[in-house]
Amino acid sequence: MSIALREITKDNYEDICRLEVADHQKGHLSSNMESILESKFHDTLTARAIYSDDVPVGFIMGERTSEKKIEIFRLMIDQKYQRKGFGRTALELVFSEIAQLDGVTQIQICYHPDNEVAKGLYLKVGFKEIGMDESGRDMLALKQL
Repeated sequence: MSIALREITKDNYEDICRLEVADHQKGHLSSNMESILESKFHDTLTARAIYSDDVPVGFIMGERTSEKKIEIFRLMIDQKYQRKGFGRTALELVFSEIAQLDGVTQIQICYHPDNEVAKGLYLKVGFKEIGMDESGRDMLALKQL
């Protein structure tokens, strides 16, 4: 099994839009279709598909918000592929890419505080909770590089 991050193109965007989280997770993040559309109209956003070999299993999107910080806004793994290590491996690939960028020393991620699966994953890969966001809806976590 080989995990890779791939560009989202006219050839694979429909497959990425069809990916879904479990029912109890649906209120925690925007749809992939909405996120892909958002990324096409905001030059600063980077969206990627997560593949296992040639099978799309997830989606991730982030933005460099300052010279020192990258923020990951969206990470989802399709419900059929959760708890198989795909999210952790995808994050490790993202960390490797980010480490190549000059000046970046922090990665921030957010998640709904009720999403125990996301919280567990993020803490396992080195994020530390820093408190709720300005809206009071999402927990912010930071990883130092």
